[in-house]
Amino acid sequence: MSTTSERMSPLEMLSRLVSYDTESDKPNLALIDWVGAYLDGWGVPSRRFPNAAGDKAALFATIGPSVDGGVILSGHTDVVPVTGQDWTSDPFTLRVADGRAYGRGAVDMKGFCALALALVPDMLAAGLTRPIHLLLSYDEETTCLGPLDAIARFGEDLPRPGACIVGEPTGLDVADAHKSIVTYLTTVHGREAHSSRPELGANAVTAACDLVAELNRIADRMIERGDASGRFEPPATTLHVGTIQGGTARNILARECRFHWEYRGLPDLDPAEVPRLFAAAAAEVTARRLNRYGEFGRIDTLEEVAIPGLAPDPGSEAERLALRLAGRNHTVAMPYATEAGRFQAAGIPTVVCGPGDIAQAHQPDEFITLDALAGGEAFLRRLIAECAA
Repeated sequence: MSTTSERMSPLEMLSRLVSYDTESDKPNLALIDWVGAYLDGWGVPSRRFPNAAGDKAALFATIGPSVDGGVILSGHTDVVPVTGQDWTSDPFTLRVADGRAYGRGAVDMKGFCALALALVPDMLAAGLTRPIHLLLSYDEETTCLGPLDAIARFGEDLPRPGACIVGEPTGLDVADAHKSIVTYLTTVHGREAHSSRPELGANAVTAACDLVAELNRIADRMIERGDASGRFEPPATTLHVGTIQGGTARNILARECRFHWEYRGLPDLDPAEVPRLFAAAAAEVTARRLNRYGEFGRIDTLEEVAIPGLAPDPGSEAERLALRLAGRNHTVAMPYATEAGRFQAAGIPTVVCGPGDIAQAHQPDEFITLDALAGGEAFLRRLIAECAA
């Protein structure tokens, strides 16, 4: 096959990917342009799925026959911000030292993307009979919405994969379960009045405090319920209030108070339960606190992000495949959310399995070890051999 791309080692590929500043609030098109050109150079066509604003895109490519039943390798191109972090060196210039490769996204998760892209020539040379698909997404760190447009085309004008491996860092353990994450912004609307005359208004801060206290009670209830599977740490659905702000002065009843909150749900949690409990509390607080003296206030809650969990699917094609490739004999559960739930919701057997340690993600001087990269490369080479058999 005639090519115009040069073979790159995984480390060279990682250096290239890290060099693109793809923080989630910035475009990723320069990286996607480069990857598209790289694949074109190897004779591999790719398809883009831009976001509504047109400043970001996912990329999908198939190596091997364009048929259903292949294996999709999913990785995100966005990274978390570096602002305010104390880095030893430029976070967007890969630095290799002491058996580690340092750079933003090195482990989360440009390392996995680099391995998959660097091995494209080997996939082509192997004569795959079962296709390997690559899907590079965007906005995983914020919404996990990046792969949805491509997923919607599976079985339509894109081949429908038989298994999906999301390459988040698990130390090559095979994760078949993780929690969901749903985030909200609640705004309490009150009415200003002099603090000496509370009957003339409604204090939004006081009402918000009642709601935060109720979220604590819901959290306690979830802790008491625990985790029937015994697989998660912490062993419960968790709730968290991250920010709160409101009011203008100590002697003025607050007109408005806003707070951000979230829950991270076990896979067996009814997704309607926490919102239902909170809505009941909000109705009670509105009547008792905000509108005690008149129709002065209301409470609005906006769901900002809802990322589905990954539920165990024992014996699935993805699980059996990943366990063979990783040389493992059992699965694990992960405490963080990924795009895996998006694929599973579309009926695609999915696991999370990738090189590196999640403990290094989102940190200053983020790194992946060279040993972890080598382990990930061996994992993917075994996949290539299996798909060529």
